[in-house]
Amino acid sequence: MKGQTIKLNKLTFAIAAAVAASASSVAAQESGYTLEEVTVTAQKRVQTLQEVPISVATMQDEKVDAMLSGGGDILNVAAAVPGLYAESSNGRAAPRFYIRGLGNTDFDLAASQPVSVVMDDVVMENVILKSFPLFDVEQVEVIRGPQGTLFGRNTTAGIVKFDTVKPSFDTDAKFKSSVGSFGTQDLEGAFGTSIIDGKLAARFAAVSRHRNDWIDNDYTGEKDAMGGHRDVAYRGSFLWTPTDDLSVLLSHQERELEGTASIFRANIFTTGKDGLNENYDRDTVWYDDTHNNPQGIDASGTNLKVEWDFGGATITSVTSLQKADSFSKGDIDGGWVDFATGATGPGFIPFGATTEDQSDQEQFTQEVRLATDLEGPFNWQAGWFYFDSDLKVTSIDGFFGATDVTHKNETWAVFGQATYDVSDKLTLTGGLRYTDDEKGLDVGEQNVDGFAAVIGVASVQDYDPVRVQDDQVSWEVAANYDVDGDSSVFARIANGFRAQSIQARDVAFEGAPSVAEAETINSIEAGYKADLMEGRARLNAAVFYYVVDDMQLSAIGGANNGNSLMNADKGVGYGFEADLEFAATENLLLTGGIGYAKTELQDSTLATAPCGSGQCTVLDPLDANGNALLDGNPFQAAPEMTFNFTARYSYPLENGELYAFTDWVYTGETNLSLYEAVEFKTDGQYEGGLRTGWMNDTFDVALFGRNITDEENIKGFIDFNNNTGFVNEPTVWGVDFSVTL
Repeated sequence: MKGQTIKLNKLTFAIAAAVAASASSVAAQESGYTLEEVTVTAQKRVQTLQEVPISVATMQDEKVDAMLSGGGDILNVAAAVPGLYAESSNGRAAPRFYIRGLGNTDFDLAASQPVSVVMDDVVMENVILKSFPLFDVEQVEVIRGPQGTLFGRNTTAGIVKFDTVKPSFDTDAKFKSSVGSFGTQDLEGAFGTSIIDGKLAARFAAVSRHRNDWIDNDYTGEKDAMGGHRDVAYRGSFLWTPTDDLSVLLSHQERELEGTASIFRANIFTTGKDGLNENYDRDTVWYDDTHNNPQGIDASGTNLKVEWDFGGATITSVTSLQKADSFSKGDIDGGWVDFATGATGPGFIPFGATTEDQSDQEQFTQEVRLATDLEGPFNWQAGWFYFDSDLKVTSIDGFFGATDVTHKNETWAVFGQATYDVSDKLTLTGGLRYTDDEKGLDVGEQNVDGFAAVIGVASVQDYDPVRVQDDQVSWEVAANYDVDGDSSVFARIANGFRAQSIQARDVAFEGAPSVAEAETINSIEAGYKADLMEGRARLNAAVFYYVVDDMQLSAIGGANNGNSLMNADKGVGYGFEADLEFAATENLLLTGGIGYAKTELQDSTLATAPCGSGQCTVLDPLDANGNALLDGNPFQAAPEMTFNFTARYSYPLENGELYAFTDWVYTGETNLSLYEAVEFKTDGQYEGGLRTGWMNDTFDVALFGRNITDEENIKGFIDFNNNTGFVNEPTVWGVDFSVTL
């Protein structure tokens, strides 16, 4: 308790000091004390935040840019929105999102997630596609709660929606360059112009994020052996408007990543204690694998969006093809083993473990929808959606050899949503979606080339194909009531489902593939949205309660380092979230948010193998097989509390302004595993950022810092043969310069 008190006092002091010296001008000087109106597309049409009967939070470009300073990636938006959390055990390659406590810790490349990531109207289903770098971003929307009606299956928790800047007929350009700690170098640029006035416009944007290797491998004696990355991406877009009623938007993007996978560190937890121990050294690891955890991605995507407004209604078609090849290799035991002498380090490691994953994937999506825009009280939209993906995964284990599996997924859906203005104040919304989903797994002969088969410890495996199919109806009913023009209340009941899943990871270790049935969720929420103090403040708040039936879980680790699927009878969650923006003065803007999610697994027979190392202290009762009983446990990797805060202060000058911006995120008690163990819990973790400089309408020169108090936060663990863990990124300080024309 004493340690926690000191840590919280440190956080309070840091925020107070930053507020005293920081934060921004409000909606520029044009609107004085008034906040700008926020529009969202949470219901696939442009609406103001108050019109939408859903809990939605947004982040605009300036806040996103600040959080991506110093080589940040998509994980940096985590916890910047109440109820949102993100983590990864695969470096920059495979983010995992959680909303209101719902997520999935499965590290495999075929993992299914209950939070959908949508980029420019295209669902990014696979975890590799979800990791595409953020740049030239116009707005981020976090849409909480089931979104099965308009966005489909695998949205039982919600959606993180990214919209990039689109071509326009005005010429604009921006360029940003930054340098920082660890040889960090970021370059980002965008240029948009009219090619044929009023008819054809184009926009090009690119980003390069680089960091030198900075972690030493003391086992091999290599200095600066790992920890760096080079992440390069670009996007080209063309907007053609042959008539006033027809628009065609074509875009193509590419990415190339070369870097380091997650840094696993052996025995950084002490049995019977929480927190990091003396084996942890941020700058050093001891790997006997000489490859130093490399990682790479080559990805591309092409989107075509066509909109035709034929008077009172608009037809929209969105076509997309996404491709990605990836590989990632890791020293999973996090240390070294000398088989000749039996010596190990750091700490006891029963055996060494190094694995590599390679993937080749392709995803095609097509959506067509018709939406009305009538002057009367009734409007509707309806559509059809098709999804087809192929994913080949090769897993290479140093003992069992190579495993090749191919996942296939084909789904289609029809959907509709209608809104009716009962009066000037009350609007009702209802929606339905029918989805048919088929998944398949093809497995060839396994363990053919592994050492385990050579010495007779393993045999060649040959599994029959796996085929699963399900169809579901999702629905929602919502009401929005305009109280007084500046405030509204809403209520929503929604149903959604996550399609059945197949996991073939255990095939690599002579285990059979596992299948989880589809999960369904029923959610109730109510909220209040208001513009307060004559537009100087904005409040959005909601309470929620949900029940997930047949909840899909991933049992990871145990003695065989398995990764298999199972269903819990129920998962229950309830809580609240609130977002506040406040223009305290003409020059000071404050934002804050808080999210609380109490979650609980409800299944009296649900059990999983605890740590295979035997070095963790399990708090759950055990069944006759020594497995931990999970009934009553919180959801895995779901923070009970999240908190965020930003402040921006500006001091006007004749030729611009001096400004300071700070942002802070905090996550409360989090159970990192399905079972409860003393070692695998975190609480009171936080990070802060700072940006201060001078800017005018053209130039911006600033000093920035990320994780400015150099917090060493635990992000995850591996439990199969020792107490391995991985942590957050270190402090990065730097300077950047940008030009906007």
